[in-house]
Amino acid sequence: MLIAIGLVAVATIISAIAKLGVERSLPIAAARAIVQLAAMGIILRWVIEQGTWWWVVLLMLGMLAAAVQITLSRAKNVPRGLALSIFLTLAASMITMVIVVVELIVRPVPWYSPRVVLPLAGMMLGNSVSAVALALSRFFEDMAERRDEVETLLALGASPREASMTSIRSAMRMGLMPTVASLASAGIVTIPGMMAGQILAGNDPLTAAKYQFVVLAAIAALTMVSDALILHLVYGRCFTRLHQYQPIKPRSSKK
Repeated sequence: MLIAIGLVAVATIISAIAKLGVERSLPIAAARAIVQLAAMGIILRWVIEQGTWWWVVLLMLGMLAAAVQITLSRAKNVPRGLALSIFLTLAASMITMVIVVVELIVRPVPWYSPRVVLPLAGMMLGNSVSAVALALSRFFEDMAERRDEVETLLALGASPREASMTSIRSAMRMGLMPTVASLASAGIVTIPGMMAGQILAGNDPLTAAKYQFVVLAAIAALTMVSDALILHLVYGRCFTRLHQYQPIKPRSSKK
């Protein structure tokens, strides 16, 4: 830990010398990471020791609540009132994929094994948060840029969904880009975290590679499902009940 803290200190000093402007935020972020990781480690150890399914569910709900807040903080120029839609999207997609991976592939005993379910849920949520935030930001930005085109389509008889489809596709592509990049570089440019962890723990590298691909495939499917679901839930906010385009007031804007 001291060596790791020293590495952060070196990076901070380099930033100060080069005047990069992150010499204050970098140590603060590192301190937050230490506290958050230590807290999660303590909580996970306690939940694993309890070995009961309701603690697993409660911790997953807490992770979902935090994921909603992080998604809203990362998404730019989005309207207010998206928390419920984001929560439903993350919960539905994460639970579905965890069930598929846990029950059809890993098959732990018991089925709610905290050692398996919680790390998988964390990996799924982490990627979903990034994908949903990117998709939301891109969608509302693209709709604003296409305002004249959208109003023309509506005037010609298009439905709100038809008028939004170009922006929906653009947003889904944006949300999928990090996942596609991870899939393309896995095993050649990078050795992903789960595979590296299993190898460091002494497991067979080929077995570790198989499990890592399972996780990457699940994340790719989860990203697609998450983006499709959240965009289906929110595209209507760009239109009135009379199917007229209405500009979106971002969360950051003041009345």
